[in-house]
Amino acid sequence: MNQREHAAQRAHLLGIGLDHSDGHKRITRAEQFSIVGGSDETHSRMTETLMKTCEDLQTKGKRLEEAEPQELAEIIDKNTPR
Repeated sequence: MNQREHAAQRAHLLGIGLDHSDGHKRITRAEQFSIVGGSDETHSRMTETLMKTCEDLQTKGKRLEEAEPQELAEIIDKNTPR
């Protein structure tokens, strides 16, 4: 695979929180995900969820772009705080 093909296969998760009312602009960026907005609690929960999701994929020896959508959905659900 050449560099152009590899670049085309990159994946990135995006979390958007819509429940903020305190005027703060929260942005968290990582290699495999970005999270914008949300209340402090929502933003923290989304960040924790996606950090654990990326860790689980790494443990499985997979990159984000290699995960099947259903597998990714299950990992995210498992890592979402209740």
